[in-house]
Amino acid sequence: MSRLRLIYLALAIIGAVWPMYHFLTYLLGEGGSFSGMLAEWTDGPAVTGMALDLTIAGVTLVVFAIAETSVRRNWSALWAIPATLFIGVSCGLPLYLFLRTRPV
Repeated sequence: MSRLRLIYLALAIIGAVWPMYHFLTYLLGEGGSFSGMLAEWTDGPAVTGMALDLTIAGVTLVVFAIAETSVRRNWSALWAIPATLFIGVSCGLPLYLFLRTRPV
C-alpha cells in the first residue's frame, strides 16, 4: 500500500473518531438531545456558516462520488457516501480518496 493511501486511511480514521468523540460527549451530557445539537448549529452566524459549509461539502462529495463511480465502476468507493452522511465530511472525503486510489 502506498504512503499516500496510508495517509488517506489515517485521516479517515481520525475524521471518524475525533468528531464522533465530541458528538457523543455532547449527546451524553445533554441526555441525547439531537434537537439541542441542531439548535446549537444555528446558534450564531459563524456556527451556522460552518454548518452550511460542511453540508454543502458533504452534498458535493456525494454527488461527485456517484458521478465518478458510475464512470470508473469502482463500486467500493460508494462506501464513502454513508460515511459522509452518518459521520461527516472529515471521514467521508479521505475514505473516498483511499478507496478511489486503490490499484485497479
